[in-house]
Amino acid sequence: MIEARHLRVLRAVAATGSFSAAGRELGCTQPAVSQQMKALETSVGTPLLVRSGREMRLTQAGEALVRHAAGILSGLTAAEEEVAAIAGLRAGRVRLVSFPSGSSTLVPTALAALRAEHPGTRVSLEEAEPPESVDALRAGDCDVALAFRYARVPGAAPAEEWDDLVVRPLLTDRLVALVPERHRLARVAAVAIGELAAEPWIAGCPRCRGQLVEVCERAGFTPRIDFATDDYPAVVGLVGAGLGVAVLPQLAIESVRPRGARAVTLEPAVRREIVALTLPDLAQVPAVAATLERLERAAGATRAT
Repeated sequence: MIEARHLRVLRAVAATGSFSAAGRELGCTQPAVSQQMKALETSVGTPLLVRSGREMRLTQAGEALVRHAAGILSGLTAAEEEVAAIAGLRAGRVRLVSFPSGSSTLVPTALAALRAEHPGTRVSLEEAEPPESVDALRAGDCDVALAFRYARVPGAAPAEEWDDLVVRPLLTDRLVALVPERHRLARVAAVAIGELAAEPWIAGCPRCRGQLVEVCERAGFTPRIDFATDDYPAVVGLVGAGLGVAVLPQLAIESVRPRGARAVTLEPAVRREIVALTLPDLAQVPAVAATLERLERAAGATRAT
């Protein structure tokens, strides 16, 4: 294997014409130069220099290696500088995948802080609900996944396992009932989900829809879902128009102005855990670690408000 230090010695010998002169240029002894040249010739399996008296002359193989050495060494230098910039957060890239209500609440605050502190770090954002976002992380298609899972309750399906991932807990998000502002329950402090059994329902994303059905069935009824949409503003708009009721995460309500609708505390409480996920090796990358830290700070600010 050709080592970069050997290539630097070869270039110095070719430029100066002798081991002693190359040694002076490189700050080492003539025997050290001779030793490294022998090691390089052993590596490539052919002579690189012809010694004629006090002069050194490159062989054809030596000329070829010197010709390529400039590009190799300059590329290596550029790589070292780029890696140093990434390690020092002067550069870097993070691919973030988030679910929509996280994208509109936690992500903007986190990325604004990251850009202010480390303007050379670039973050791309795509949206996906878990488990698709978690699958993308495991497949290497992103570096950080903002995800959620619902708290386990007796009789419910097991929570999604993340044992192979680095899990950074961010906050606990409570589900709330959303009813038209003229609804009979719009002014109550809290509502049991069973009190909404006879209402038409607007359901959200497939995972949230499944959670809604599970919660309702534990309360003794199956919800009549008239509308289903992945778009939270659309859910709010449909409720505001009096077309039904819904259950949404508090984080989603905070990202949308609920015109014509009112949020009511849901009892018993149903919560989901919001987390940032990455792979163990990626957690050591400075730009990824900084992104996780800013997401945690943004979640702390959300809890404080």
